[in-house]
Amino acid sequence: MMNLPAERVLFGAAYYHEYQPSPRLDTDLDLMVEAGFSVIRVGESVWTTWEPEEGRFDLDWLQPVLDGAHARGIQIILGTPTYAAPPWLARRYPEIAAESATGVRVPWGGRQEIDYSHPAFRFHAERVIRKIVARYADHPAVIGYQVDNEPGIMLFHNHGVFQRFVDELRATYGTVDALNEAWGLVYWSHKLSTWADLWTPDGNCQPQYDLAWRRFQAKLTTEFIAWQAGIVREYARDDQFVTTCIAYERPGIDDAELTKALDVTAGNPYYGMQDSLAVPNRSIAHQAWTTAGAWTLFLSADRMFASKQAPFLVTETNAGAIGGSASNFPAYDGQWRQAAWAFVCRGAEMIEYWHWHTNHFGTETYWIGILPHDQQPGRVYRELARLGEDFRRAGREVVGLRPDARVGLLYSARSKWGLAFQAAFPRPGADFVGSPADVDQRSYHRIFEAFYRGTFAAGVPARLIHDEQLGGPDGLTPDQLAAELPVLIVPGLLVADDALLDWLRDYAAAGGHLVIGPRTAYGDPEGRARTDVKPARLADAAGVRYQEFSNLSAPLPVLPQTDGFDPSAGAEATDWVDGLISDGAKVVLGYDHPHFGQFPAVVTTDFRQGRITTVGTLPNESLAADLVRWLAPDSAWPGLPVSVTVHSATNGAGRRVHVIHNWSWAPARVDLPESLVDLLAGDDAERADTLDLGPWDVRVLGE
Repeated sequence: MMNLPAERVLFGAAYYHEYQPSPRLDTDLDLMVEAGFSVIRVGESVWTTWEPEEGRFDLDWLQPVLDGAHARGIQIILGTPTYAAPPWLARRYPEIAAESATGVRVPWGGRQEIDYSHPAFRFHAERVIRKIVARYADHPAVIGYQVDNEPGIMLFHNHGVFQRFVDELRATYGTVDALNEAWGLVYWSHKLSTWADLWTPDGNCQPQYDLAWRRFQAKLTTEFIAWQAGIVREYARDDQFVTTCIAYERPGIDDAELTKALDVTAGNPYYGMQDSLAVPNRSIAHQAWTTAGAWTLFLSADRMFASKQAPFLVTETNAGAIGGSASNFPAYDGQWRQAAWAFVCRGAEMIEYWHWHTNHFGTETYWIGILPHDQQPGRVYRELARLGEDFRRAGREVVGLRPDARVGLLYSARSKWGLAFQAAFPRPGADFVGSPADVDQRSYHRIFEAFYRGTFAAGVPARLIHDEQLGGPDGLTPDQLAAELPVLIVPGLLVADDALLDWLRDYAAAGGHLVIGPRTAYGDPEGRARTDVKPARLADAAGVRYQEFSNLSAPLPVLPQTDGFDPSAGAEATDWVDGLISDGAKVVLGYDHPHFGQFPAVVTTDFRQGRITTVGTLPNESLAADLVRWLAPDSAWPGLPVSVTVHSATNGAGRRVHVIHNWSWAPARVDLPESLVDLLAGDDAERADTLDLGPWDVRVLGE
């Protein structure tokens, strides 16, 4: 973590005094101090306030906010306002409007409806960025900058964007013949005779084209954020950081690439509250920009950590009910603390809420903040003030946490894009797949999340690693990862080059336990189906092959085929079956079905110093947890009540920290494996061997 105070976890909210219907700056800041706030984010949403008309700037209006915060010991993250373009800019320069399809401009009236690669937009954006940052860079309250806000919301179809795409293809492939070969454009008579023949993406049906298009769009976002970060750094002090806030479901981002130009990762995890957080919770809720399930809090945190393999900031998360006027599910008492500590125990060094006061106008009128519409402190304020006291008491003990991990999961942005266009599953609720609208564009995450959810249910901590963080001069070697993470699960890796597949093989050879999931090692870097025996370049080592695969219309029970793996009641295979054929691998599980019973569900084999296990289906939660417990035995705390989870980490001083949650209305008692100290008890802390947890409770213990 760069340039952040190490005394305690930063705690605060986005604050927009300019939105307040009446002046109340001192009142707001005093209430923040009483709640234990140490940081607020300001300035990123109001370009028209900074620049009311083209070339006329008002830069002084924020000074009282920064001065008042500084006088109270509250630090500032200053935002650049480029995600919300002013109406005068859209009116005078209509060519900067983003196009959702070729020639179809996105109407101005929301936000982020601008092609941020357009030079006219860049000119005006650079000017306002320089004015703001130059004005406030030396203010002692400013500790960092957030450039833009949740970039990558759409794929731009503008003429200039498409022409640059063609230019990049020409630079990459050299000739149209090479592109024809790489994309298989002999199919349906799509071979190009000249670069001018390349069609726009609107009606495209070629998967290799779509994969290249999505890669290119993510590159535009990465370049835009790096461009802004470079401007800000011309003014920023050495003790100030630069970041942007990431909404991880946005289609136009590759977070591992995006964050390379930033000092620290920051993300905006929103989640379902109330009964959505219950454990156990067998409902399969559709995941989107808001997630559902306690396990998704940890997945969101682990994704943020994985972007730079380092601690991160939470720039926005739920204060009150989030999602609009028809979605009103504020948290139960205790759940705000539970979510915040879930993020912290997986590496968060700041928790900021959206946002301080609830808007009285605008699109987000019913995105409830810490203060409700009457602006009087209520239940949300009291609950979060309790969290502020937690962070004060815990202090340095929960700063610089390195989360425990016994299992790795490999994440691939390219496979995410490849499985969006050539989805493995129908859209949830679709009875028939007759058009692209009927498929699940989150197919990659559906595969990935099935295995991650198993790590949560088994109580075995996981670490996410991007495929691009492996190999190369700066990446992990197979030996290094095998020593650090004895198990590596690779689900849904549809798009991979030979070097990556060979790296995975070498990981197993070096002593790691490689787990291959559905769709892994099926495609090449262009997303083409490989001609190799599947799983490509791994079949011989894994002792297994397959030629056919099937979707499942209903879950299948599984049957044990070897000693040492006894599936739980309710363990089932869902959604997918690879027709695995063992070529020497031991069959671990089979299917209880008259047809699919001829294929193994799971096989395993020794390979040199390690092992390779192949999973030919999408496990439900029970089966996924069984698999993880089998892969990493003795990794979880024993004897936990069913509603209780434990996540552990090592802090910056090398001391162990354990965060224990009770995701239930029912109180729970936990027998501790050793005497531990409650880090939130202050001066009254005593060592204890047992722990009593109330409803929706969370405790933080130190060794």
